[in-house]
Amino acid sequence: MGKRDNRVAYINPIAAARARGPVQNAGPTIQDYLSRPRPTWEELKEQLEKKKKGSRALADFEDKMNERWKRELAKNRERLLGGNEKDRERDKKATDKDKEEKKEKKEKKKKEKKKSNRHSSSSSSSSSSDSSSSSSSESEDEDEKKNVKKKRKRKKSFPRKASDISEDESDSESKRKKRIKEEGDKDKDDKSRRRKKRAERAYKDSSSESSADSEGDDVPEAKKKKRSSEEKEKITDKSKKKRKKKHKKHGRKKKKKTASQSGSELD
Repeated sequence: MGKRDNRVAYINPIAAARARGPVQNAGPTIQDYLSRPRPTWEELKEQLEKKKKGSRALADFEDKMNERWKRELAKNRERLLGGNEKDRERDKKATDKDKEEKKEKKEKKKKEKKKSNRHSSSSSSSSSSDSSSSSSSESEDEDEKKNVKKKRKRKKSFPRKASDISEDESDSESKRKKRIKEEGDKDKDDKSRRRKKRAERAYKDSSSESSADSEGDDVPEAKKKKRSSEEKEKITDKSKKKRKKKHKKHGRKKKKKTASQSGSELD
């Protein structure tokens, strides 16, 4: 199996551009920009003076417009202030008219009441003569009506009493329920307060015990440290003593050897 040919043809861009030939210019070139017509120093001074004159004319125009606006504002203020005064006068007049109308209505009502009282008194005097004749017949009718009403009231009185009793019982029951609820709420509040107090006391006791335990733990730890330090000192003392003994033994052995060597030399 042969390798694939991944080579690509390389084209020199400069040679390609030369082969294409000159490119058509779509817009102005740099040379055109540099060779553009420019104004002389005198023409430039004239243009600047014209600009200054134009700005002065605009400022004058703005001043005139400001003066006109000020005049118009003053006129509008005068109109508004005058209109407000007129409106106030109109409101005062309207309120005065309303008050007068109310007073007139009250006076008319009083006069009508007086007239109705006079007519009732005159009609009562005229009807007194007619009533004397019919009073006897009316009294009999009234007695009969009263007797009938009494009987009806007696019949109706029994269920009314029962209803009153039921209402009283319902009221008493509602009052009892309210009292029970209030007592239950009070008991709950008292229990919650007691629980809080107990929890606070337990927390305080536990904190005090923990502090005491920590202090107690600190004391034996200090004792243990002292003991360990004392034991270490004892061990170091023992090791020193052993070392001294060893040194003494070695010294004695050396002396013996030297003595034996000197005796053999003398012989």
